[in-house]
Amino acid sequence: MATVSRRLIVALFAVFLGGCSVMPPDDFPRAERVDLDRFVGTWYVIAHIPPDATSNAYNSIERYERVGEDRIRTVFTYRDGGFDGERERMEMTGFVQAGTSNAIWAMQPFWPLRLENTISYVDPDYRTTIVARSKRDWVWIMARTPEIPEREYEELVARVEALGYDLEGLRKVPQQPLDERDDL
Repeated sequence: MATVSRRLIVALFAVFLGGCSVMPPDDFPRAERVDLDRFVGTWYVIAHIPPDATSNAYNSIERYERVGEDRIRTVFTYRDGGFDGERERMEMTGFVQAGTSNAIWAMQPFWPLRLENTISYVDPDYRTTIVARSKRDWVWIMARTPEIPEREYEELVARVEALGYDLEGLRKVPQQPLDERDDL
């Protein structure tokens, strides 16, 4: 009986790990090449289809810092429920996946969990980006500034739709102008 239980546990664990693949299918769009030194730094979340935990985020900021050849320290901060809401902070490590031109990262919020994050688009000047997942459950439109022109925003939303996302869940993240922020 103990052998059957161990085999069942091993089988379930293998199924769990298989469902947590960080590599999207080959046909899922990704940036041709990401220069990590240009990509790291501060990004403001302009819009997202968020995980439940951040569905009411304001002033969302994602900060990336290289801590090795293929590791990225990631700090995500936001205000919960309003500009004066409680400041929340999440830290995780991004592991750049070999052979992906730096466009696919395995984000690890805690061990052993690693989640697929694909840099699907970054503009040539590294001012805007789209980070997506092949499950099409979460997506982030981000920029180096808290606001972008409406036309540029609409172009990024069109890119998200072209990735196969249902835009019904896309939420524009309220961002205060830089001179009104206290969370930098």
